[in-house]
Amino acid sequence: MRQAMRLKPMILAGAGASAFLWLSSKENRVKAKDMFNHWKQKWTGSKTASKFESFPLEKAGHPDPYDIEDNKMVSEGAMYAVQYYNEEKEK
Repeated sequence: MRQAMRLKPMILAGAGASAFLWLSSKENRVKAKDMFNHWKQKWTGSKTASKFESFPLEKAGHPDPYDIEDNKMVSEGAMYAVQYYNEEKEK
């Protein structure tokens, strides 16, 4: 009985030190956070809430014609497909 009383604090201290060392890495903290959120989601059963966390989308649908940077990005993307098609056609 006396040995069990001495063993419990040692086990708890070892588990705490191991957790501290494991969580000292940022990658492991991210893993632990993701795992916790996954378990929390399973426990509460709120799967529909996670689907719509990123809504509403800020720039979806009809782009602003005066947003020059966005329009430039879209036009460059469109030109990439055309250039790729032309290069494949030439081969």
